Order: sequence, then structure tokens, then C-alpha cells
Amino acid sequence: MSKPFEGKTVIVFGAGACGPGWGIGKAAAVSYGRRGANVVCVDIDGEALAQTHRIIADEGGISTAIRADVSSQADVRMALDAAVSTYGGLDILHNNVGMPAAGGPEATSEETWDRVADVNVKGTFLTCKHALPLLQAAGGGSIINIGSVAGLRYLGMPQIAYATTKGSLVAMTRAIAAQYGAQNIRANVISPGITDTPLLARGASMTFRETLGITDPDEAMALRARTIPLRRFGTAWDVANLAMFLASDEASYITGTELVVDGGLTAQVQFPMT
Repeated sequence: MSKPFEGKTVIVFGAGACGPGWGIGKAAAVSYGRRGANVVCVDIDGEALAQTHRIIADEGGISTAIRADVSSQADVRMALDAAVSTYGGLDILHNNVGMPAAGGPEATSEETWDRVADVNVKGTFLTCKHALPLLQAAGGGSIINIGSVAGLRYLGMPQIAYATTKGSLVAMTRAIAAQYGAQNIRANVISPGITDTPLLARGASMTFRETLGITDPDEAMALRARTIPLRRFGTAWDVANLAMFLASDEASYITGTELVVDGGLTAQVQFPMT
């Protein structure tokens, strides 16, 4: 494999996975490592973080693991300071942290709303706020924020806090792209569709069952997959591969854009799932 990121430093917030298998942040961190980057892996889950770090190291890559809460300004600054002190600077910021929450406006508590907003919006704001001076010092760089098609379309499942916060990342990213383009800093959003990750296995399958009124989880998941034009869920690697392109020099004229990785889900009128 070629090493297009050799000599560059990337920080991945949300580099762990919430269970066995490949989450999007985990796949992205490993992908950056395989392409020669110095990878600063950040996650609130120390065990998941250590696993990603070990994979990169075992493959001969360069990695540092930092346990941090993205909603804490002190933690974010600590993680970015570690990137600078260890590798001398920063070239790529990859924001992968996201907190789901089922429920419409009436069912969602104020506490849930605040926590989801803290993680999904405030967290991205904080990482961008403190990474931008480092990217300017490097002469430019790339910011990749992970959104969701839930911020684009109602997907048949009430999740008002998640949909609102993920949708807001598009506006935030475009504003950053416009303001910092003259400093050679690009910012883009990747919005995945339904992706087969540990998060899906842990929580979304239950939501599918509750929404569809189907007790068998495999039946519910199969029905949900049939609503996607490609008739399958995406993988973490589908999203990571796009991130590798956006972070590379091959995407040097792409900024302020939202790219959807959803198997065609949002290209159609959502038809009933029952």
C-alpha cells in the first residue's frame, strides 16, 4: 500500500469501537496508519482505544493513544497538545465521535438533549476551535467531520436529538471551510447511512424492532436493508475509504461539501418499511 500520509499527523477523535468489530473511527484510524500517518487515537473508552492503538502498532504503523472526553475543553486541548509534543504538529483532524439517542420531541428528556448536543455539536466545535491554529501553523490541512443521513432525512425512526445535532455539523463545517479556505484549510462532512458497526448491533437493531413492531431482530434488520437501493448496510471501511480520499492531496479542491455514503438511501422517497 502507498504511503500518501507519511510524515503527516492525524488525530482521530472517536477512534475506538463500542463493541467487537469495526466502527467507523476505528477503521479510519487504522486506515490512516496503513497509509503512513502518525495517528493520534482519542476515545473516552480506554479499552477500545487500546485495541485500535495495538492494531496500528502491530501492523507497523505509528500511533499514540489518548483517553479523553470530546465534550471537555480541557481534554480536547490535552489531546491536541499531545499530538504537537509527540509529532511536532497537526495536518488532519478527523471527528468521528457521535452519540445516538432514540425518541421524538416529547419522549426526549432535557438531560438527553443536552448530553447529545454536548457530544455531537460542542465536541466538534471544541476540536475544530483548538485544532485550527495548529493547521494554520502547518500551512494548511484537512478537517473531516462525520455526520449522518439522519441529519438529512427522517428515516422512519424518531431520534430528534441525534438528527438535529448531526444536521448542524453541515452548517458548522461549511462555515469553517469558507472562513479558513484562504489559509489552505479544507473542511468536509461525510454523512454515512445505515452502517454495519458495533453501534448498530448494540442499539439500532433494537430501535428497528421497536419502530417496525417486529420481534425477530434478524427479520427487522433484513427488512431495513431492503429499503436501501443497494440492499445492504454499509461498512466502516466504506466510510473510511472516503475519508482517506478527502484527507489526501487528491481532494485538494474539495471543501465545504457534504458527501453521502448511504447505498442510495437518501436518493429515493422513503417508502413504508412494513
